[in-house]
Amino acid sequence: MDRIFFIVVCLLAQVTIAQQAFHNYGNIQIHDQGEVGFHTDLINDGTFDQNLGLAGFYNPTGSLNVSGDNRPIFHNMEIDVVDDLLLDVAVGVTNFQEFLNGRVQTPRDRRNVSLDYINDAPYLGENDDRYVDGYSSITGVLDFTFPIGDDFRLRPMRIENQAAVNTARGAYFFENPNSPNFFSTSFNTDNFSNVLFGVSSFEFWDLDGDVETRVTLTWDDNSNIPTLVDELEDLRVVGWDRNLQQWVSLGNFAASGDLNNGEITSELMIPDNYVVLTFGSSDIILDGDLEIFTAVSPNGDGVNDTFIIQGIEQFSNNELIIYNRWGVEVYRKKGYDNSWGGYSEGRATIAQDEQLPVGTYYYILKIEGQKDRSGYLYINV
Repeated sequence: MDRIFFIVVCLLAQVTIAQQAFHNYGNIQIHDQGEVGFHTDLINDGTFDQNLGLAGFYNPTGSLNVSGDNRPIFHNMEIDVVDDLLLDVAVGVTNFQEFLNGRVQTPRDRRNVSLDYINDAPYLGENDDRYVDGYSSITGVLDFTFPIGDDFRLRPMRIENQAAVNTARGAYFFENPNSPNFFSTSFNTDNFSNVLFGVSSFEFWDLDGDVETRVTLTWDDNSNIPTLVDELEDLRVVGWDRNLQQWVSLGNFAASGDLNNGEITSELMIPDNYVVLTFGSSDIILDGDLEIFTAVSPNGDGVNDTFIIQGIEQFSNNELIIYNRWGVEVYRKKGYDNSWGGYSEGRATIAQDEQLPVGTYYYILKIEGQKDRSGYLYINV
């Protein structure tokens, strides 16, 4: 694509235009309505951050590279590079960016080298062949979705507006967190808090920021979500806790889609408290002031040996009733105190004090002055 060049070069600027690269040593500015097309590599060792107009990167047969000591910042930017635009220095855009062809690749072992969206600059044209393969950042006051991916898969991550104020940065990794390629440590997916039942070993995200936010992760059919959960209500965002050195649940504020494609939003969290993020599973239902652990495994290992309703001690005037799949009452207790370990105590049971078989059961929790709570729990020894 032909482009008209409008470049104002200050008297002190020294610019070398060679066959291999456009090398700026001085002070260059693209003025309003100006359009500059880069068909060779750009090396910026001078000042190139007070631009208006359009900067485009074009190569129909290969790749282009942006490098140098200083970050160039463009007003509008479009990328049409069939074998990718490779960044060795961060590049900023302040008004609008469009993906036309190819990806933007940044070095994953250098987080400060990223495609930076400044002042809430929007973008257009992203898909499985056009995205940021590495790190991008946002500085602004609006919600933002990072156009990130890996292995020719766009896998966006979204944050809320407050998290963009101090600049947030993110990347997606389609690799096993047990053996990451760009981190100095591994993230053992068998090491998780006792409210979790599993952690994905297929992918993870890195989100950097010091402002509290909810984060939304996306999945596709390569995420293998059915290996974690049967129902989306059991899916969780999980994070590798920087201090505990284990995976912890960050909740399920909202989820949509199906097991092959969808998205999930965490509860409020501070990104810098967690090294990486991914998907996990948990049979906990958040219901107001209560956390209901819907899995019981009475095997004596100290984990979920009884039916736990965290917070029930606040409501001593309660009654719990549990039925089997045929509607037969197997347990009833007033003032439930997290003590039921899967034994039959119902009046209609043939053999009381017997361990109930593995399977799905139905509970009703009555609390005086509140609407009854009900749902399913699963016994698995």
